Amino acid sequence: MKPKKDQIPKAFTNFTETYPEIADAYSKLGHSVHSTGPIAQKSRELIKLGISCGAQKEGAVHSHTRKALEAGASIEEIRQVVLLTLPTLGMPSMMAAMTWVNDILED
Repeated sequence: MKPKKDQIPKAFTNFTETYPEIADAYSKLGHSVHSTGPIAQKSRELIKLGISCGAQKEGAVHSHTRKALEAGASIEEIRQVVLLTLPTLGMPSMMAAMTWVNDILED
């Protein structure tokens, strides 16, 4: 089943409910690394999307696609990030990432 554009995965919600202290620490770490340095939020989310594509993490690609949209990235910018992975990751990996991005963009 395709995730909805604004849907947080049930597995993540269950994790945060079961392990609230760990989830809070993880959230604080994320806030710390995002607030350290001059890179603007939209650029940070596009970078995180590229990292997620390279790591072939479907859930992270979904999450960072949502976050990039929320930060003001256009559909064209998001798709270009995925296309930029082609020379390094190869066609099959890029196509998988594009499929995951489209799960969110085509919702």
